[in-house]
Amino acid sequence: MRIGMGLNYSGGFKETVTALADYEKAGLGIVFVAEAYSFDAVSQMGYIAAKTERMQIASGILPIYSRTPTLLAMTAAGMDYVSDGRFVLGLGASGPQVIEGFHGVPYDAPLARTREVIEICRKVWRRERLIHDGKHYTLPLPQGQGTGLGKPLKLINHPVRARIPIVVAAIGPKNVELTAELAEGWEPIFYVPEKAADVWGTSLAAGRARRDPSLGDLDVVAQASLAIGDDVAGLLEFGRPMAALYIGGMGAKGRNFYNDLARRYGYEKEAEQIQNLYLEGKKEEAAALVPYELLEKMSLIGSEGFIRDRVQALRDSGVTTLNVNPIAATHEERVRLIEKIVDMAS
Repeated sequence: MRIGMGLNYSGGFKETVTALADYEKAGLGIVFVAEAYSFDAVSQMGYIAAKTERMQIASGILPIYSRTPTLLAMTAAGMDYVSDGRFVLGLGASGPQVIEGFHGVPYDAPLARTREVIEICRKVWRRERLIHDGKHYTLPLPQGQGTGLGKPLKLINHPVRARIPIVVAAIGPKNVELTAELAEGWEPIFYVPEKAADVWGTSLAAGRARRDPSLGDLDVVAQASLAIGDDVAGLLEFGRPMAALYIGGMGAKGRNFYNDLARRYGYEKEAEQIQNLYLEGKKEEAAALVPYELLEKMSLIGSEGFIRDRVQALRDSGVTTLNVNPIAATHEERVRLIEKIVDMAS
């Protein structure tokens, strides 16, 4: 099992990147750079490429609506070039609050758009003359749209790789099915290994049944906070505000994908209450209602024996990349956490 880590976009980026060399020596295999409505991820990933040597660098995620499909492909090819073939293109639909509120783009047809974006990216990387006649993207623009002067072009540069790995962030049934069919990797959120088969098993099986064998096995990327010790259980409480934000505040009533996931996990009552309180501005009350069991099952916080059992549960459920957030007071302690989890996952 490969060990990865996500970078926090809220601050301290340069300090964290400076420390990545130590994490790389400790066995960290991949780093994920988020792009919400903060700094863009691409400039930061380029900086990471210059500061590291072996670890893969992934966008986690670039929204499919904020760039054209061709620019996504160009960006991925450029990142793969500056990193000497270490880039992974993480894609996702994000949500209507960010896409329509921050980018001013209609949030429509996320599944169909994701499928077309992947198809266009791979055409660009193969250096085909770009012709695409889809429902949502037409390249070149047809007669009657624009000036009529567009022509099929192919990427000038020869990419380092003709197929850059694509990881799709997905939790909805149809989106997970599409991901298992088309992408090299799948990145869910709030992953609970004991519940994964019940929630996503049917979708994964349906997608894999249509999967091109040349894609290889699906890389399943799970996320978890990490702390190891006999006195660290209290750190689970730090996960409450973030869980409440997603379950309660990331979307309106009926359009919150994370709230839907909590319900599918069996927390229907709690999900309803958390959302009601959060949307009323009662964030602390909402956080207090996040089920302890959910916090525990989707984290790696506990004794060494407990963590070993959880890592095995993740492996048994199909996880192949474990994306951790090491929690400790010092950089040296965080590096030791990475060393320990790499050893447990090997």
